[in-house]
Amino acid sequence: MPSATTAHTLVLDGVHKRYGPRVALRGVDLEVADGELVGLLGPNGAGKSTLTKIACGLVRPSAGQVQIARPFGYLAELFRFPGWCTADEVLALHQRLTRSEGGAAERAELLELVRLADAATVPVERMSKGMQQRLGLAQAMIGEPRLLLLDEPTSALDPGGRRTVRDLLEELRRRGVAVLLNTHLLSEVERVCDRVVIIDHGAVVASGRPGELERPRGVRVELGSGTRTIGAATRDDVPRIVAEFVAAGEQVYGVEVLSSTLEDVYLDTVADAR
Repeated sequence: MPSATTAHTLVLDGVHKRYGPRVALRGVDLEVADGELVGLLGPNGAGKSTLTKIACGLVRPSAGQVQIARPFGYLAELFRFPGWCTADEVLALHQRLTRSEGGAAERAELLELVRLADAATVPVERMSKGMQQRLGLAQAMIGEPRLLLLDEPTSALDPGGRRTVRDLLEELRRRGVAVLLNTHLLSEVERVCDRVVIIDHGAVVASGRPGELERPRGVRVELGSGTRTIGAATRDDVPRIVAEFVAAGEQVYGVEVLSSTLEDVYLDTVADAR
């Protein structure tokens, strides 16, 4: 549960979900603080989309409690807009659905944010998948939500589109908007997220800041006689290692402390959990 000093836009407390005999979530605890970007990682079938749908009220939990700030925005992994509607008309429709009073100014600002300002009058059926994905992000931000729940928002985007989403997430952080980002792209999470939550088989198996989850993987030393890697060493061992090589008559040209990437952490954590 949240601490008394931290405001949270989303709290999941002991959330379980069962579909008949299949257990999708097993007592998940998760918090997203105001303005925090949290990356939700896990293999296919881990329960990420179920968790996101429970958070926004589309699916009822079998047990546990959910507290969510309002207003919030949601982008589903699989969504469809009417093909005959223009980008501006799609946003106008969702303004009516959410009772937003932002009007044309809000629509123009959101299209600018997702780099679709020049496509306001383009019908959805004439848009690329990447453009439709960015339009989906724009509709999720209608009404100035305090929290965004994004389910695979970069799945249809090329590298340029993913960069647009990264820039958008940075802007949301600046505005104090919290984000729960469900994605398979670990590089995106590593670049923009404040915290990472890894789930597998419906349970949280690791949680923390990307740097906190890293594990030491030794020290690599570039010597005159070649490169050596001391696998069990850490940063604290570097002075001793360098001194020993120098004492042995070696010339030391560089030292690199090796650590795991988020991909390494993810793969190791999921493997350990299984």
